[in-house]
Amino acid sequence: MTRPHPLSAAASDAPEAAEAQVDAFTLEWQEWHRRHEENLADPHGFLAVTGLYWLTDRPEPVADLPGRWHTGADGVVVDLADGEALLIDGRPVTGRHAFGPIPERGGVTVGLDGGVLEIARRGGYDILRPRRPDHPLRTAFRGTPAYPPSTRWVRPGRFVPFDSPRPTTVGAAVEGLQHVYDSPGTIEFAVDGVPLRLTAFNGWSPGSLSVLFTDETSGVTTYAANRALTVDPPDEQGRVTVDFNRATNLPCAYTDFATCPLPPSENRLPIAVEAGEKTPYERQQDVPQPQRTIPGRNP
Repeated sequence: MTRPHPLSAAASDAPEAAEAQVDAFTLEWQEWHRRHEENLADPHGFLAVTGLYWLTDRPEPVADLPGRWHTGADGVVVDLADGEALLIDGRPVTGRHAFGPIPERGGVTVGLDGGVLEIARRGGYDILRPRRPDHPLRTAFRGTPAYPPSTRWVRPGRFVPFDSPRPTTVGAAVEGLQHVYDSPGTIEFAVDGVPLRLTAFNGWSPGSLSVLFTDETSGVTTYAANRALTVDPPDEQGRVTVDFNRATNLPCAYTDFATCPLPPSENRLPIAVEAGEKTPYERQQDVPQPQRTIPGRNP
């Protein structure tokens, strides 16, 4: 359901009603951002990722993980040596285990000593990402800076669907990687009388929309590569609410162990969106990050 515009009470003759509405808006944003930060800092969330490993058809050991790993037409396979085990669906597994083909943007999570292991497929490649709660990026996390919430950045808009979804290819945080998403249409809105448009993708929840964008704050006060925004499902007239206060960083803003998509070229807004999350403290301090590589593409 589309959220009502937070200034709807401003038309009231009682100034205190409008003030209470704005206070409620701020409190709602603060609670939303608190929950978002909690999810980010989950013991097995993205801040706990300790590595990004690209599988090939050659069985090889992987860093401090048990087993020898490879992938091919039949999917990911691990060969565990004597004394090695993984926890799959709550039970220990030894020897050889075939995970089968993993769908694009899909994945499975298994247990290992000291954390969990994500086995996923991104951009046509099968990858491994261990996640351990004691990873320094997670234990040192102190929140994400953000602009104060402002009703100025809650914009009424309109969803304009395409006749049929359009496959849209975008780049990724990893050089040489590409993602393909179906775009159901565009979102039109205006800021200070300037008409703007964003290509939208399907969101995680039914009917919702997801937007990747950059703007004139990108690389200045906000993360340079991308920010993301979820838009509630359009109503029967196609009306939506675009709340830039809820623009968030993707995992690649925090760690180089992410394969996040970049916005389509048309989604660079020619305005400064001074709302939502800013560049994480870790990136502001220029913490060294390891080089991300794809077998056969990057050195």
